[in-house]
Amino acid sequence: MRLFLDIETLPSEDPAVREEIASGITPPGNMSKAETITAWEVDKKPALVEEAVRKTSFDATFGRVCCIGWAFEDSAPATWMTPAMPEKTVLEQLCAKVSQMAGKAESRLEVVGHNVSWDLRFLLQRCIIHSVKPPHHLMAAMQAKPWGESIRDTMLMWNPEREKRIKLDTLCKVLGVPTSKGEMDGSKVWETYQAGEYEKIATYCAADVEAARAVFRRLSFA
Repeated sequence: MRLFLDIETLPSEDPAVREEIASGITPPGNMSKAETITAWEVDKKPALVEEAVRKTSFDATFGRVCCIGWAFEDSAPATWMTPAMPEKTVLEQLCAKVSQMAGKAESRLEVVGHNVSWDLRFLLQRCIIHSVKPPHHLMAAMQAKPWGESIRDTMLMWNPEREKRIKLDTLCKVLGVPTSKGEMDGSKVWETYQAGEYEKIATYCAADVEAARAVFRRLSFA
């Protein structure tokens, strides 16, 4: 059974994390005058701190899941979204759904997506943090190598060489399938979330699932 998967993530909003990040950002080594350092801290440091905090969305140690988009086989993509439910509940919903669906399948679960091995690792780490134990079908994919039997990563299916990896949008265009990118893309998730436009994120995440499925079928000659 195949599970097509995509997630969107958010940076940390924990003041303690921001404070720790800020403490590690120091003036350039060539600055020595007190007034120059003070000016740098006022004019430059806030933007550097903000940039570093935003990057925690790529690190499950501090970032968190915003939305999970999923579809089994030919089913229509669906999503689970925060803040409609807590992150822990979103993870529990995924685990429950996989248990329900994979339990019906005679073969193993294959998780398909673009750079989906990254998504799976992020989900595993957040499950650990929230003490949510994934079902064994999902755990097998979460712990598999990116090229393992439980994972079908469309990015690596196109080209496994690290320096030649391709974006989903580019691959969609090359293969002539509808792209999920447009007005909305992954770089805008945080600002869209802050604006309270949660449905826009959910729609985008579901579109990513559909795009990855279309690409997978082309790559598999299905």
